[in-house]
Amino acid sequence: MKKDKLTSKGSSLFIFILVLLLFLFCTFWGFKGFEISGYKFKNFNDSIQKGLDLQGGVSVLQEIVDENITKETLQNTRELLSLRVNKFGLSEPVVTIEGSNRIRIDLAGEFDSNDIVKTLTSTGQLNFKNEEGNVLLTGNDVKNATAVLTQDGKAIIQLKFTDEGTKKFAEATGNNINKTIEISMDDQVLTKPVVNTQITDGEAIIEGSMSFEEANKIASIIQSGALPVTLKTISVNKVGPTLGAESLPNTIKSGLIGFIFILIIMFIRYRFPGILSVFSLAIYMILFLFVFALIGAVLTLPGIAGILLTLGMAIDSNILIFERIREELKKGKSVKISIKIGFDKAMNSILDSNITTIIAGLVLYFIGTGSVKGFATTLLIGIVLSMFSSIVITRFLIELFYNMGLRSKRSYGFNENEHKKSEGVIIDEHNEKV
Repeated sequence: MKKDKLTSKGSSLFIFILVLLLFLFCTFWGFKGFEISGYKFKNFNDSIQKGLDLQGGVSVLQEIVDENITKETLQNTRELLSLRVNKFGLSEPVVTIEGSNRIRIDLAGEFDSNDIVKTLTSTGQLNFKNEEGNVLLTGNDVKNATAVLTQDGKAIIQLKFTDEGTKKFAEATGNNINKTIEISMDDQVLTKPVVNTQITDGEAIIEGSMSFEEANKIASIIQSGALPVTLKTISVNKVGPTLGAESLPNTIKSGLIGFIFILIIMFIRYRFPGILSVFSLAIYMILFLFVFALIGAVLTLPGIAGILLTLGMAIDSNILIFERIREELKKGKSVKISIKIGFDKAMNSILDSNITTIIAGLVLYFIGTGSVKGFATTLLIGIVLSMFSSIVITRFLIELFYNMGLRSKRSYGFNENEHKKSEGVIIDEHNEKV
C-alpha cells in the first residue's frame, strides 16, 4: 500500500511537471514565437488580427444614390462590397449597413484610401473573352461561382450560368474547343482556362494548379460581378491607432493588477486550491488566445472587455466549487470525498449561469454587427473555455496535488478549531473538547 502511494505521488508529480513545461512552452510560443527549419511559429501579436480601433485603418461610408432601394438590394450590395474588399487580403473586413441607403466599410491596417474607394465604386465589369478579344459573356450571365476541393484535394471553381448565360456559354465553348477563354474583371485577367468540350447544361468547372485560397479569391471576384446600384462616397476617414495605443496598454496593465489581486484573495480565502485556480486561469488565457488566433477572429476593444468578463466568470465558477468543498469539510467528510461532492454540487450552478450567458451571446452574435459581434464572439469563446477551465483543468490540478500529498484540511482553507469554536464547542490547550 505504501509503495502504491509513493508510486501515485511520483506519477502525479511527473504529470504536473509535464503540464507545467507544456504551459511554459505555449506561453513562450504565444508571446515570443520561434522558428524551426524555416517554419515560423507566430506569436499572438502577429497571428491575432486587430480591429480598426486597435491598429488603425480606413473607414469609408458609401451611399446608394438610386431611388426605391429595397432591403434585399441593400443586403446584396453589402455582400458584394464585402467580397470586393477581400481583394485587399482581409479575412474579416467590417461592412455594415447604416440607415436605409448607406454602407460603411471599416478596413483595419495600412491601405491606400484612394485605391479602396476606386475599387468599391467601380462598376466591376466581368467579361469572358475569346483569344481574339471578343466578349462572349459578362458578369450578368453568371448565376453563381464557388471554390471547392475535390476528393483528391484539388481546388476547382464551379460556375453556374443564368438561362441566357447557359445559351451563350454553350455557343462560346462550342466555338472555342482546345482554345482559351479569358475571364477578367476590369481588364485584369483572373484566369484563362482551356475549353476541352462544349458545355450545354449551364454548369462548368475551372481547374488547374491553384491553391484553394487562389480559387476562392477568383470565385469571389466572379461572384461579386457588377454592382446592382450606383454608389457615391460620402466620407473617407483614416483612423489612427491612437485609441488602441492608449487603451490597450492600460487594459493589459489593469488586467495584470486584477490578476494579482485575484491571486492574493484566492490564496487568503482558499489557500492552495486558490493558487491552483489562478494557474488554471492562466492556462485558460493561453488557450483562449490560441483559439482566437486559430479561428482568425478580429480583436477589438469591446472584444477585450468580453475576455475580461469571462475571466471574472471563470473565477466565479472556482469560488462556487471551493465553497461547496468547504461545506463538505465542515460536515466532517474527508478531503477526497469533499472534493468529489464539491465539484458535483457546483456543476449545476455553473452550467445554469453559463448557459443563460451563452444564449445571450448567441443572440448578440446573430443579430449584432461590428463591435457588438466582436464582443459576442469573445464572450462565447470565453464562456466555453472558462467552463472547461473550472470544471476540467481546476479539478485535474486539485486531484493531482491531492495525490501528491495535499490532504490536510487546512490546505483547503478550512480551520477545524475555528469551526468548532464558531459552533460553540470549547477547545482546551490540548485541542480536546471541554
